[in-house]
Amino acid sequence: MSNSQPRASTSPATQPPTPTTTPSAGQAPHRPVGPDRPRITGAVGVSEVEASVLERTGLPRVDYVDHFTLAPIAATSPTPTAEQWARALFGDVPSLGERFIWQGVLQLRLANGRSPLTVAGWRIAEISDDAGAGEGWIRLETESWALRASLVIHTDGESVSLTTALQYDRPIGSVVWPPLSAVHRRLIPSLFHPAAAQLASGQSGA
Repeated sequence: MSNSQPRASTSPATQPPTPTTTPSAGQAPHRPVGPDRPRITGAVGVSEVEASVLERTGLPRVDYVDHFTLAPIAATSPTPTAEQWARALFGDVPSLGERFIWQGVLQLRLANGRSPLTVAGWRIAEISDDAGAGEGWIRLETESWALRASLVIHTDGESVSLTTALQYDRPIGSVVWPPLSAVHRRLIPSLFHPAAAQLASGQSGA
């Protein structure tokens, strides 16, 4: 009878598959990044967003909201203000693509030309900056015959967030926006890294 013992396998151990996660209904998808790079996270829905975020939208009633955050952001001196982040994200005047979506499809009212009172055609409704703390936020507003829209950019020196909120003033608003919102949620995260690079290079807009 052989007394030999079973030989241990010398082949590399099979690694279990890397688990993947699917965002829950209230979470917006984000582009995975390395551990040393800024990460974009998002949330969708009134119940998924903090009350302080909803309050900054300035809307009497929020029917739709999404909230994206880039963190951490590179330290620069001086620290970019919320308005500088807004202009880096959207530009001083709307691009052709922005005009097509905002003005052509949603029929939002946009101002023409550059102005210290507007960002990408949206009027500046309120600015709150604490230069000493490096924290601040800006709210941009516009409307159409069917809905009111608000964009809020908030920064605390370590992160920057963008909130999009809508109030449907007519039923058609709740029909037109949901299909477009899926495209919107895919496009918005792609704005953060170029804006951060622009600000890091010293190009802060008007």
